[in-house]
Amino acid sequence: MTVIDAARAENGDWLVGNPTGLQLASALWIGSVGLLILGLQPVLLGALYTEGHVTGDELALVATAEMIAIAIGSAIVAMLLPARNMRWKSAVLLVLLAFANFWTAYAGNPNALIGARTLAGLAEGGLVAVATELIARSRRAERIGGYFVTLQTLAQCALALILALYAVPKAGSAGGFLALGIVCLLSLAVAWTVPDDYADLPKEEHFSNVLTLPAITALLSIFCYFMFFGAVWAFLEPIGAQFGIDGRTVGLMVSASLAAQVIGAMTATVFEARIDYRVAITVIGITAAIGSALLASGPGLPLFWAVALVMGFILLFIVPYQIRLAITADETRNAVLLVPAAQLFGLAIGPVAASLLIDGANFRPVPEFAAATALASVALLGVFVLVARRRVQA
Repeated sequence: MTVIDAARAENGDWLVGNPTGLQLASALWIGSVGLLILGLQPVLLGALYTEGHVTGDELALVATAEMIAIAIGSAIVAMLLPARNMRWKSAVLLVLLAFANFWTAYAGNPNALIGARTLAGLAEGGLVAVATELIARSRRAERIGGYFVTLQTLAQCALALILALYAVPKAGSAGGFLALGIVCLLSLAVAWTVPDDYADLPKEEHFSNVLTLPAITALLSIFCYFMFFGAVWAFLEPIGAQFGIDGRTVGLMVSASLAAQVIGAMTATVFEARIDYRVAITVIGITAAIGSALLASGPGLPLFWAVALVMGFILLFIVPYQIRLAITADETRNAVLLVPAAQLFGLAIGPVAASLLIDGANFRPVPEFAAATALASVALLGVFVLVARRRVQA
């Protein structure tokens, strides 16, 4: 047995380190806390708008600032800071996020809200990196990634239900953000069961393998796919209104879509090893483009419902395959650490870019733009495959 074989036998499913099941679950929970806002934005930001704290344009700025900050925070913690003292880092980030949520609850003007949510986003991104750093060290990163998106979506669904039924009706948006801050403080107990020291991944230069054509192409493919979803989801209500579907019905579609996301994540976890990542990403990208085109065609209520549910399902179904794409592009797994950043930048930039195409009350260009970005994701996958094949032949 070689030294490498011995190491593999010792570490089992891990490239380096050997976390227990509890330690893995704890890290995934910490990362899930960082992404709770993704499922809660419609409830919390909608309450801010209804209460008159922000206008529609200001609401978009608040949401975009937080999304971009999450992407930046995850990239900084994953790429620039060593994976040491992870318990202390998790605890500090949770306290910082709790403070940002409490600040949001009592923010008196839009500028204060933007500042609070930007700070929250940076902390949330750091918490996401606590999970993705550990996922990158697994030999089955795709499967662990599937567990991660399943856990975070279940947590989003549960907390969204509690906020919508109890916290927000009784105490408004402030009550929702206070509840979110309390969840952060309660999660401090979990922070102390995270592995304290993630062993270093085998690598030489931290950025060298990310700044290659395969890695850049892979990350751009992921970015474009999430631009598609960000654009459609941000404008789903006005798109529906343009075709005679009321806001309450669209709200029900959003709730049902969260359930579809859970099913998609669980399905991907079961089937991730049985489907080639290139096939999965291509089929899902084409499905996304078709769904977007249907939204642009003026669908009736049944078709609109079907598209909303399908889009919810494929959003998280694709994540394990995107992780495999990033690992294939960069075997040192530095690119995997940037997958959340690529996803979140796509979610943030998609609505901004699509909004430039809106003409008055005509929102049809939004799903048309989304279809184009979904196809661009598939095209970039094709470029990646060609580049990777040439590198192997060389």
